Amino acid sequence: IHSCRRAAGFFAFLRVSVSRWRGRFLRYTNSTAMKYFTAVIVILCLTGATVASFALREHYNNEPSPCSINDVWDCGTVNHSPFAAIRGLPVAIIGILGYSLLAALAGRFPRITALAAIAGLAFSLRLTWIEWKLLQTWCIYCVTSQVIIALVTALAIFAAWLDWRTRRTA
Repeated sequence: IHSCRRAAGFFAFLRVSVSRWRGRFLRYTNSTAMKYFTAVIVILCLTGATVASFALREHYNNEPSPCSINDVWDCGTVNHSPFAAIRGLPVAIIGILGYSLLAALAGRFPRITALAAIAGLAFSLRLTWIEWKLLQTWCIYCVTSQVIIALVTALAIFAAWLDWRTRRTA
């Protein structure tokens, strides 16, 4: 009986210690980790806007494409195709605006940022599918933007989950 009381006391101590550590960890997570996630998301969004501006430059370029490597990798073919604009608006401008919106939302509204990033990823996946199946030509800027929006989406979803978990336990 005496050893059982000792074990029960130890487990009660362990339970209290774990709950204290969990509370400190969540406060740390909310303040510090969210700042890091926000900074990385903003840096990736600035990089994505830069890549989209290169694609926009290529959209209006009438000279041979600097990234025309071969028949499979040619930004000029992709950016001068009928799929490079939606109702006269170049897709690259939509990318610049989307990355700017994500950078503005990051950190302030984690859930809205995650939803906007998912929408951007879906839009980018659709364009990637067009490159793959219809054009059968890849654009280096577009593939780079695809990787960036996938990273932003993953980080935004994780930041939204951290925010939800922190609010739930607080």
